[in-house]
Amino acid sequence: MSSLVNRFIRYVQMDTQSDPHANTFPSTPKQKNLSHLLATELLAMGVEDAHTDEFGYVYATIPANTNKNVPVICFCSHIDTAPDCSGTNVKPILHRNYNGLPLVLPDDPTQVITMEAYPYLHNHLGKDIITASGKTLLGADDKAGVTIIMEMVKWLQENPSVKHGMIKVLFTPDEEVGNGTAKLDLQKLGANYGYTLDGGSLGSFEDETFSADGLTITIEGVIAHPGYAKDKMINALKIAGQILAALPKDRLAPEVTDQKQGFIHPIRVEGLAEKAIIDFIIRDFDTAQLAHYEMLLKDITETVIKKYPGATYNITVVEQYRNMKEVLIQHPLVEANAKEAYNRVGIPFIKEPIRGGTDGSRLSFMGLPCPNIFTGMQAIHSKHEWVGVSDMEAAVKVLTELVQVWEQNTTN
Repeated sequence: MSSLVNRFIRYVQMDTQSDPHANTFPSTPKQKNLSHLLATELLAMGVEDAHTDEFGYVYATIPANTNKNVPVICFCSHIDTAPDCSGTNVKPILHRNYNGLPLVLPDDPTQVITMEAYPYLHNHLGKDIITASGKTLLGADDKAGVTIIMEMVKWLQENPSVKHGMIKVLFTPDEEVGNGTAKLDLQKLGANYGYTLDGGSLGSFEDETFSADGLTITIEGVIAHPGYAKDKMINALKIAGQILAALPKDRLAPEVTDQKQGFIHPIRVEGLAEKAIIDFIIRDFDTAQLAHYEMLLKDITETVIKKYPGATYNITVVEQYRNMKEVLIQHPLVEANAKEAYNRVGIPFIKEPIRGGTDGSRLSFMGLPCPNIFTGMQAIHSKHEWVGVSDMEAAVKVLTELVQVWEQNTTN
């Protein structure tokens, strides 16, 4: 197997699933196991300052080998996997020369990956792909990105005659639970521009994300003994149910929206008759729309609460991330150089928005403009997750070309 395939298979077998309900950072200590491995491997490649910190971040520097004053470029991927599907005991399977037939995953034969369900498989006929075994996700999100960056470092270390500016490598924990940059030391990182490796299909370049808020409705009912509750009890759970039932069904929901349409999405309900809590995520590419969605939820809640005199509610809103397009549009060189690198290696440059967010969203607003480059990952957060080896190899070529483009296009 190639260095890239060996590396990827090694990484995905390490359980790094994050936990949205934890109060620690990182949310799961096991993420640090991969952090330590990556720092060790970078040191073995000759990257002298590679290290991991107390929070599980990995920082590393490839020094410039040119006299030009090239902007410092960072490449970033996250080490954690999503809590949506088990990441324990991942068994990656390399399918050589994919023939187009359904892939029955051996540990759970009910899990079948087909070309009908995943048309992108047509692009990989006769090529190698990697899946999990049927009981877990694969972890290509984002260990494909980690692998690609590590292979880029390996290639640059083996080809010292290739001119480039200073390059920073960053691996982050807890991206999947929205905290990928929470403890990041941006001054220590010391980069001018960045690229996350956390995208999907070959050629995709994502410079636009949702803007996102989290909203919580807390409902206070009135409790009483159920045997003597007539005209006394106000059941907060029933109020929560009516609020959920009043949400739009033909619009503003993930199951009926696509492209640049936003949504209001309840993600968790918990409580008792006395008190109930509903957590929502709210998303739109137009940041101003978030306030309208939040007002809609307030109006729905007030309409329902009016039917229950004595019940009260409270709404809290927390900003999660913003559309990185608002920052990237001010730094056109970041996209222009990426597009040139894609073109040089013969890969189509396909700009598309992300119906989600990446570390790049927050990094951009922290002062590090940071769009997203493809890795090949497909069917993420599921037991059907898979990745094409050729897509990962192509991404390595893009990165090695991209650092040369930045050097060659710097005139001073």
